[in-house]
Amino acid sequence: MSEQVLDEWQIALTHKKAELEACQAEQQVSSCLKCEKLLECEMRDAYIKAVYDSMSKGKGGGFEF
Repeated sequence: MSEQVLDEWQIALTHKKAELEACQAEQQVSSCLKCEKLLECEMRDAYIKAVYDSMSKGKGGGFEF
């Protein structure tokens, strides 16, 4: 069985995801899209930034989907 080594960007993403899921549980929603604070939520913005950082390994740049 191979062990996956997490880099600093993946670790940060894991922490932000846990924070976001805790907030969703506190707000009693299954998705941020169902939360009334969606548009001004700093926690969700930080999670999205962590996702992009983990994809780019902090080097910035754009992503094309």
